[in-house]
Amino acid sequence: MSLSRRVLFGTALAPAFASAQEYPARPPRLLLGFPPGSAADVAARVIAPPLGMALGQSIVVENRPGAGSNIATEQAVRAAPDGYTLFLGSVANTINASLQRDLPFDFARDLAPIAPLVSVPNLLVVHPSVPANSVAELIALARAGQLFFGSSGIGTAPHLSGELFNLMTGARMTHVPYPGSGQAVTDLLAGRVGVMFSPASTVIQHVRAGRLRGLASTGVTRTAAAPELPTMIEAGLAGFVSAVWFGLMAPAATPAPIIARLSEAVRVAMNTGETRAQLTAQGFDVLEGGPPELARLIAEETTKWARVVEASGARNN
Repeated sequence: MSLSRRVLFGTALAPAFASAQEYPARPPRLLLGFPPGSAADVAARVIAPPLGMALGQSIVVENRPGAGSNIATEQAVRAAPDGYTLFLGSVANTINASLQRDLPFDFARDLAPIAPLVSVPNLLVVHPSVPANSVAELIALARAGQLFFGSSGIGTAPHLSGELFNLMTGARMTHVPYPGSGQAVTDLLAGRVGVMFSPASTVIQHVRAGRLRGLASTGVTRTAAAPELPTMIEAGLAGFVSAVWFGLMAPAATPAPIIARLSEAVRVAMNTGETRAQLTAQGFDVLEGGPPELARLIAEETTKWARVVEASGARNN
């Protein structure tokens, strides 16, 4: 490379490096694709304050619900890659990759992983009017095709957990989608739907109060939020595992130094005792790692849920 080309190349890179060194000069915003009261919202509002402290700026949480998180995802993809628009990626995004054929973005390609944040198992819960005190009893009822199960939207992990339950048991529960977890839980509490696979963080208080009956959790092991509940595997459904997880992401062209700065800030924020205690109290498990670990999680979950979508016939054309 000639001297003149080296000078020009260095000049072109200078603004990017300067902006990365000064980052953040103003509060970043964190987009999430689910409404207030959802597991995403609960997680974001616990994590945002300590993350902001680690960065030296407040984090502005913005709910952009709709289309199974696709509205917020597209906004994040189209945002300036300067570190001031962050995105709360989730299991819903890895499901949508195979559920919907005409997405105007490629989730894994168009957003850069920063760090995994938290994971929470779903709880299988029923309204007290449903005469089932175990998974086996629910299966017997559901095979008659007289039950409705709610979810936080088509293609979400709670939805496909219900579809997986139908596939594995021969049940015929009818799906009722809602704009978010909060609305679905409201109707579940009112008895307008009888069953739901819901993130533990959004229903555990209702289970503890007796307003809902917990039957099982969907993790590999029992959840600390409700250790008295068996896993779906323990209840006889081998291989039944589903969890809602969240990770921090940014537009794909965000400079590497900014990604590194954010990843380190996540590490600091998530390793404070107060943050972990708050997340555990809400039913979340803290995940470890940086960009490579989140990228691997996204790849594994995309493959896993593609198989479930194909088997369930839930794909949107």
